[in-house]
Amino acid sequence: MAMSPHAPAENPSTPSGYGFELVVQHTLERVRGDTSGELAGYIPELARVDPERFGISVVSVEGEVVSAGDAEVPFTIQSISKAFAFCLALEIAGRDKVLSRVGVEPSGDAFNAIVFDPHTNRPFNPMVNAGAITVSGLIAEELGADAFPMVLDRFSAAAGRSLSVDEAVYSSEAATGHRNRGIAHLLTSAGALVADVDATLDLYFRQCSILVTASDLARMGATLANIGENPLTGSAAFSVEAVRATLAVMFTCGMYNFAGNWAFDVGVPAKSGVGGGILGVVNRQLGIATYSPRLDAKGNSVRGIAAFRELAEELGLHLFDPTNRGSAMLTAFGR
Repeated sequence: MAMSPHAPAENPSTPSGYGFELVVQHTLERVRGDTSGELAGYIPELARVDPERFGISVVSVEGEVVSAGDAEVPFTIQSISKAFAFCLALEIAGRDKVLSRVGVEPSGDAFNAIVFDPHTNRPFNPMVNAGAITVSGLIAEELGADAFPMVLDRFSAAAGRSLSVDEAVYSSEAATGHRNRGIAHLLTSAGALVADVDATLDLYFRQCSILVTASDLARMGATLANIGENPLTGSAAFSVEAVRATLAVMFTCGMYNFAGNWAFDVGVPAKSGVGGGILGVVNRQLGIATYSPRLDAKGNSVRGIAAFRELAEELGLHLFDPTNRGSAMLTAFGR
């Protein structure tokens, strides 16, 4: 879509910035040549995707959209679902109950590590598998048979369209997810998981198998950036309090054992998934998403990380970038 140009110094973090479409397109072209990384072969269906796909999409809280490349190619959301499931769990189960079952501290371990916080005997955070399974258990505990319909409804509200499940990927994950089954049983023995193990895992595998595109994810990110309201449809998807807590945990834990490097280089709340997606949120400004299925050794998209680094540098997106003016509230008070 056409954007109205203005001087970049006014606010370099919005799609209305000068040449924004060119920035996104040039970023895609500069990064496309990196073919390093591997597909997520431990899930058979994910090993069959086209490794060359690469798309970028950006959506502002004003509802403006800029996309490049394969931004409309569907893929499964995978672990990016953990952020939205955590947001929903906070809303329906309450902060105290959620935090009694799962922590909010970075673990420094791989996403599928079988390790709990030694001080609490609970998962470190909801962005690793153990914590995300606990969150799925909380949703199942609160909603019973309505759990997945509610998850799909809220995810769809955030995306601005009806989403669906890739049944082949769901079946593949359910058939091969032995490590996650082991984690679920350990969570039950530790008292962090109260809901039925099979029901919890079914919900977890289904939420990870929801089909999205990069443009869907960017809209979902813009919904978080817009404190829970989809900026294109005006529909409320999540509560303000739940969004704030979710963005905080995404910033510290969303990129697994790469979270510190991500905060240092890119500096925005984010969540990655082994389907090849990365979602980033610039608070009160943007949702940004990339899709490229080749992953590094930590399970993050190689091209996705490179694209976010370039966009953050080019547009001043880092939370602590001197060009990021922060809240307009302080300006209103004459600060």
